[in-house]
Amino acid sequence: MEGAGACRAAPSPPAHRLWGMEGSGCRSLHSFLVSFRQPWALVGILGGGQLSPAEDKREYHGNGTTGLAVAQRDFLTYDGTRFTVTAFSGWIKGVPHNGFKVEVSKGIILHLVDEVSSWLPGDRIVVASTDYSMHQAEEFNLLPCPECKSNQVKIDGSPLYLHIGEVIDGIDMRAEVGLLTRNILIQGEMEDSCYGQNQCQFFSFDTFGGHIKILRNFSSVHMSGVELKNMGQQILGSYPVHFHLAEDVDERGGYERPTYLDNLAIHHCFSRCVAIHGTHGLLVKDTIGYDTLGHCFFLEDGTEQRNTFYHNLGLLTRSGTILPSDRSEAMCLAIRSHVYGNYVPVPSTDCMAVSTFWIANPNNNLIENAAAGAQDVGIWYIFHRVPTGQSEGQYPEGHAEHTPLGVFYNNRVHSNFKAGLFIGKGVKTTRANAEDPREYLTVDNARFHPHQDADPEKPRVPAVIDGLIAFKNNDHGAWARGGDIIFRNSGDGTFPTDEGSSLEVTRSIFVGESSNFGSQGGQNSYWGKGANGEYRTLPRNKTFPIRGFQIYDGPVRMAKCTFKKFIPTVDRYSSAIGFFMKNSWQISPQNNVSQILMEKSVGLKVFFGRSGQWFGSNDNDGDKMSIFHDLDGSVTGYPDTFIGRADNYLLRHPGCLTVPRWNGVMCTGKFAQLYIQARRPENLTLSIARAAYHSHPLRLQGVNRGAPYQQYQPVVMLEQAYVIQWDGRAPEDIILYPINFNRGDWLCVALCYPRESVFQVVADIYQRRTGTVHSVKHYLAAPSRASALSRTGERLFYFDRASGYLFVHLQAHEARKGHSYCSQQGCERIKIMAHMYPGDAWSCGPNPFPERPAAAQRPVSRHPAGPCRACGAPQLAITSTPSVKYIRIQIQSLSRADVQNHLTSAFIKVCCVLLRLKW
Repeated sequence: MEGAGACRAAPSPPAHRLWGMEGSGCRSLHSFLVSFRQPWALVGILGGGQLSPAEDKREYHGNGTTGLAVAQRDFLTYDGTRFTVTAFSGWIKGVPHNGFKVEVSKGIILHLVDEVSSWLPGDRIVVASTDYSMHQAEEFNLLPCPECKSNQVKIDGSPLYLHIGEVIDGIDMRAEVGLLTRNILIQGEMEDSCYGQNQCQFFSFDTFGGHIKILRNFSSVHMSGVELKNMGQQILGSYPVHFHLAEDVDERGGYERPTYLDNLAIHHCFSRCVAIHGTHGLLVKDTIGYDTLGHCFFLEDGTEQRNTFYHNLGLLTRSGTILPSDRSEAMCLAIRSHVYGNYVPVPSTDCMAVSTFWIANPNNNLIENAAAGAQDVGIWYIFHRVPTGQSEGQYPEGHAEHTPLGVFYNNRVHSNFKAGLFIGKGVKTTRANAEDPREYLTVDNARFHPHQDADPEKPRVPAVIDGLIAFKNNDHGAWARGGDIIFRNSGDGTFPTDEGSSLEVTRSIFVGESSNFGSQGGQNSYWGKGANGEYRTLPRNKTFPIRGFQIYDGPVRMAKCTFKKFIPTVDRYSSAIGFFMKNSWQISPQNNVSQILMEKSVGLKVFFGRSGQWFGSNDNDGDKMSIFHDLDGSVTGYPDTFIGRADNYLLRHPGCLTVPRWNGVMCTGKFAQLYIQARRPENLTLSIARAAYHSHPLRLQGVNRGAPYQQYQPVVMLEQAYVIQWDGRAPEDIILYPINFNRGDWLCVALCYPRESVFQVVADIYQRRTGTVHSVKHYLAAPSRASALSRTGERLFYFDRASGYLFVHLQAHEARKGHSYCSQQGCERIKIMAHMYPGDAWSCGPNPFPERPAAAQRPVSRHPAGPCRACGAPQLAITSTPSVKYIRIQIQSLSRADVQNHLTSAFIKVCCVLLRLKW
């Protein structure tokens, strides 16, 4: 037998003895089965047990060359020095080669922003991903480093991925570094694999760990300097740290020393990190949640308020099974025990929402936290319309959606698969039933509308998102839907339910493609050329369109923002301003921008999309109606200009300018919305054309397929005539709302009906919040079209039986305030009820108005904007700068394949980086 091995003796501090050997004294699994001349190698620990050795063997084929059997194992001394023992054995052209080598890792020095002299050799750290994949987070042991400064540490091993260590393009992308070792260790006793009823169809490892539950009426709880490992279970209520219905745990609850969790390391755990359930006033600070299943920092029932998360780090947040929102696609489809009947969940909408910070009530504080990699979302503000679980009945319906936001200041979100920050959505608060078969607590619809004291009758309280840094999130850096949400001082959106609400982004920087090129691997799927021709990681797909500020719904506004490096390539579109893709919803003409700085590196300022892979047919209602207002000309060069899609003839006039690269058109004028509700039937396609461009109608599908009524929301030019037809007999009931009309604004509208129709037309004012109607007035039939459209203030309609058109004059009579889309008295509207006889013909001509050319509005080109000296955002403040930006090292791979081919193996260059914060 030819063989070689190396064993480590039982420890005898401070030194360790090593020797080479023939055979095995380390309880080998293979030594008694090794045949004549068969290469075999072993590295193990004397007395270390059956699982301690690393072994390898090769078959002997009699031709004199076998390749090398290689065994390798890492060891760590008591003083923190890491070394690798490699044993090898084999035949090369009839000559035996065997032996072993010991290599001590020299280590790599990382420069951190903070002082870390309390971190000791042998401690373990994690370095966060700074790329699109959370799986690029890496763990290292610390080595002795007499030469290190107080903000430096030496790590063993070589990073596999790039971890950014500098501020790039004004965005602080430096990787977070977390200490996983603590003085006190609490860990679960684990089996070698999953067993029993522990969801083993989803997990190959044991998920039944320990848990700590804290109940109400305790004397005091102050947990600090504790490491929690292998904790939690895939069972409701069994979490690493769980405050269970503890109520007020601060001064309000009678605690002179308010309750806190401080300086915890919760890692490699199986159900959440910190669960706060029916508990208020808790402080969670300087705590790490790393490599865990399900929502990590978790508020449970929606009642939890006044809790503060300060300077916490969460990363590698994986999917779990407990709640629908925890689950991955496969889990969502497989777990159906609580749905009604044979309902099959829709993963993308019912589930797939696992988040590092799951904030179920807005009245909580998030300060200087980092959500550095979740399967879905970094920070998600979700809204429970009513309290759920054991908190049921503790506040009235809709309370959370109207509760003002707590403090949100200087938080970071990156390397999340879906979005960095998400504000919106709710959870289903009813049990599965025949009417709604989805599981209880499935992700559902909700919108945030904060008001003083959570009372919609009281003034709005804008939610302020101050100092958000978002980068390398695959889909959205931040997504917000609702009312009165302000983003400011950030770095890389609603026909609102709450009347008058809006969204705002100010003093923020947007970067399309930064110098953070990323690294292949770690489940990064897409690697391709960037705009500068260099290879880099890419989000979603090589062709995925990049958009800096994405406009959706409205009103949204943006001011004093800077855009950098949005350059299209042959593979994908990249624009500073874009729109939500495949949008069937409405777009408000009140969306506006001002004081915008587009740096020279912006190749495409605005893009309205084109049909293709990501935009689909680009033919949904919202796609066609995309629009925003350039107040000062800082984007277009022309102040007081509206920018819409090039083929939207509802907006155009002879004074407009077409911009083919944008697929857009720039126009002056006055624009608003005509909101149309229709029922009986509800599934018709509406065709609307401006009379002056009647040969260019827009066809709208509506946004409420399957609802009791259909709604259409075209943007229209005011003081114009419009023709409305249908792809079938007209609906029996139609309601016309003048949306975003100021007092006195008007339209003339002609609607196609069967020739023998009989009408009842009523005007009223509808209060949407209370559902009440007032100021009801009946329209009278006019003797002529001219009298019905005369704008004398009389309530008249005219039906021309020859053409089949009903003519009405739609005008706003009440004053509108601010961003309200209806008047201060409520939403003015005209209700048209038609009685139509079966078999009556309903086809109408294309244009019942007199033929005349479109009137030119103020031409765009006569009013160019001057240079903007106060545009753009200030550079983000940086607390300090690392002394060195990058360390470049070379490592030799020691994989079995590389050892076998050691004569031709190449050195691999790896970029490490310098890192940002300690946790």
